Amino acid sequence: MTRFIIALLGTFLITAGLVQAEVPMGTSNSKTPPLEVPRWKVQDISFKVKKLPPGSPFDITFGATFRGPGQTSLRIPGFYNDNGEWVVRFSPTAEGEWTYETYSSLAELTGKSGKLTATPNRNSNQHGAVRVDPKDPRKFVYEDGTPYFSLAFELDWLFALDYGNKDDIPRTRQITGAIRDNGFNQVVMNVYAYGVNWSTAQNVPAEYEYKKPGYSPFLGTNEKPDFSGLNIDFFKHFDRVIEHLNEQGVVAHIMIYVWNKNVNWPDMYSWADNLYYDYIIARYQAYPNIIWDVSKEALDYGRVDIPYINERISRLRSQDQYKRLVTVHDYEYCSREPDKVDFISIQSWRNDLYSLMLQAYNRYPRKPVMNIEHGGYEEGPYHTFEGNYTSPEICLIRNLECVFAGVYSTYYWQNTSWNIVIYDPLRKGHSFAPPRFDYYRHMQQFFTKYNFNELVPSTPKITTNSRVGADNLASSGLPLSNGKDLFIYLVPASNYQINAVLPEPPGGKLEVTWFNPFTGEYKETGSTPWSNWKALKSPWKDTYSLVVVRLK
Repeated sequence: MTRFIIALLGTFLITAGLVQAEVPMGTSNSKTPPLEVPRWKVQDISFKVKKLPPGSPFDITFGATFRGPGQTSLRIPGFYNDNGEWVVRFSPTAEGEWTYETYSSLAELTGKSGKLTATPNRNSNQHGAVRVDPKDPRKFVYEDGTPYFSLAFELDWLFALDYGNKDDIPRTRQITGAIRDNGFNQVVMNVYAYGVNWSTAQNVPAEYEYKKPGYSPFLGTNEKPDFSGLNIDFFKHFDRVIEHLNEQGVVAHIMIYVWNKNVNWPDMYSWADNLYYDYIIARYQAYPNIIWDVSKEALDYGRVDIPYINERISRLRSQDQYKRLVTVHDYEYCSREPDKVDFISIQSWRNDLYSLMLQAYNRYPRKPVMNIEHGGYEEGPYHTFEGNYTSPEICLIRNLECVFAGVYSTYYWQNTSWNIVIYDPLRKGHSFAPPRFDYYRHMQQFFTKYNFNELVPSTPKITTNSRVGADNLASSGLPLSNGKDLFIYLVPASNYQINAVLPEPPGGKLEVTWFNPFTGEYKETGSTPWSNWKALKSPWKDTYSLVVVRLK
């Protein structure tokens, strides 16, 4: 992280020695050129007070106003970082010259100014923040216009894997590397969790068991919390996790609260509650890989109500100058307050998943929809929460059913999603079969090759009797298309074949390619004459497959 090299760039004293500022070379206090910071790279600018004033340092207001190209102005809140240090965290949203000036309720921290030059970002993993696609508000896109086919992985206890290791985050790097290498580009994670309310295996090796951590985001422990302040070491470690995900191009979908993981939270709206919430917004909003999620299963446990969630969202939006996407892991909330969130989160375990997700897609024409939990939890070697579907193949199909309905999906492996975290699941030598992460690598590659942002699902007629027109697209199977010349079908294992119902192309030909979602294998069957009830038969019997049809 850039802040770790700041000491090499220069330290100086300002304001008659009252404040020591660790700032980049090139501020208004330096005669050297402005520090160059790549666009979207996170830069910490810190100021250290030698003597703390009376009272809680968390009560001191601090931040900076950044001004950049195109008359951009960002009033970014800073945060207390322990030992008399305050930090404002910034990432430039555009290339060019930036200036900043601090503000504070503490006179010694007010009016400090500096300059930065934002340069092009050369990291191939960096595309800026995830946004709603202006061309199709049901889709996601990166800030630079690159399509973002969201494929999420739930990893609630990621914060815990390397806690206490001051030198490295090897376990974090192992599991996030396995995730990224297999097509997952989003981690759904808690800031903090403590325990679970279901039975788990007793024979889990200690290195893979993370329940009941002996620390908390607050002072004290979870059993005996001290809500008079925050555990800054916790957040310094969390920085390293978020920074690593950012460098790898993996989105951190942060669930700020969780009500069913035995956390001792402060009272709603209390000073400590607001401190915790505001601190997270101030400390992490600069990271372009952030998606905010107020709470996992927000309304399910009787702790909070809709007015509280509304207040939390309003509070977040007033402070987050980067306007990161916001959602709530609770369809009861999202369905009642859709205008408050940037995308709809749904938790649905139903057998008729495709039909329900297609209903959701059609219900929200101006927002992306994400099934954040579909009841499929791929089995692992140690017993924990099982859900309704545990087969690796069925879990993949449920993810594909979401995608073919036009919505995004989330994957769970039982031994990474909660307190049991096998951080090296693909390492050779384990006594258990590895999870089938590779299925999702094939899925990500497929929807990169066939750009998901250009595809829409079809809502078929109830009947297949009429073969006039193309509104059914096929006799069976689940279709996606670009509405012109590209048609893709998910063909169930139960099908002997499907019959494509497509408009006659100018050349009278169809080009057909089959794809096996389990192996990643393509089979091209070449060009074939068009007909209005064209039979398409998978080369793989009794298994799910995808067929790509182009009109020629």
